[in-house]
Amino acid sequence: MKSTQKRVILASMSPRRTELLSQAGIEHEIIPSSVIEGTNGRERPDEYVGRLAREKAMDVARDNRDAVVIGSDTVVVLNGVILEKPTDRDEAKRMLGQLSGATHEVLTGVSVIGPERQDLFVTTTYVTFIDLPNEWLEGYLDSPEPYDKAGAYGIQGSGGLFVERLEGDYYNVVGLPIRPLVETLERHGVTPRFL
Repeated sequence: MKSTQKRVILASMSPRRTELLSQAGIEHEIIPSSVIEGTNGRERPDEYVGRLAREKAMDVARDNRDAVVIGSDTVVVLNGVILEKPTDRDEAKRMLGQLSGATHEVLTGVSVIGPERQDLFVTTTYVTFIDLPNEWLEGYLDSPEPYDKAGAYGIQGSGGLFVERLEGDYYNVVGLPIRPLVETLERHGVTPRFL
């Protein structure tokens, strides 16, 4: 069975998210939202990623009412503190130093807004880092990888070397918990290409 012709829009410019959707057989367009990310300081991390995911999806759905729109946001959380994308090398080094030898959470909020229904869910994965050797840390900071990712690392790249243990959904750490998303999209009448 081919995927339905219903329009699917990813409200994100993330190359990792669009690659995961494509691998899962979900044909989609990319229309980034104009939502400015930032916490109000009173939200729990799960509330924060859920709100941002919903706001991003609603922002794009407003002008695309016939489509199924996916909004998403991912954060790294250590001891209740949200670590977003670092602004510079010093901040990335500080974040990675905090994550070294510790277990942190990766939370992704996903909002799916279609013509008939709206869905929202948050997925949490627990990631434990090794004690980072200083040479690895400095070499990683010299690469472009840490600077566009929450928590200053990408598990699908060289940052995967830092991971000692993972409990939960690997793809959630990449930035999109793909299986629960595809199950949600099916409720919106969108079927993966391979089914």
